[in-house]
Amino acid sequence: MPVIRVLPHPDLCPEGKTFEALQGDVLCEALLDQQISIEHACDMSCACTTCHVIVREGFRSLTEATEEEDDLLDKAWGLTSVSRLSCQVKLGATDLVVELPRYTINHAKENH
Repeated sequence: MPVIRVLPHPDLCPEGKTFEALQGDVLCEALLDQQISIEHACDMSCACTTCHVIVREGFRSLTEATEEEDDLLDKAWGLTSVSRLSCQVKLGATDLVVELPRYTINHAKENH
């Protein structure tokens, strides 16, 4: 089971968090299961960028982003070379260190 370490985020996860997840789980769902209220305005259908994360460790272990995901990521706030949409990341066996960006391009926070 991979270990996911979320770096501290002032609003969503002030203390940071480390947890185990199941291989094959979607990263966004794993974060939500841990009460980390990451935005996901499109209900995880790869139609927005609100679930954007920066994978600080373990990025190379992930499957490549699709062209659709890459096109959306171009619109994400704070885009880096190790950015992904968490709704598109299926967890493998490798541990990850994830940073939640401070902002999204969403003007109104969704309350799922």
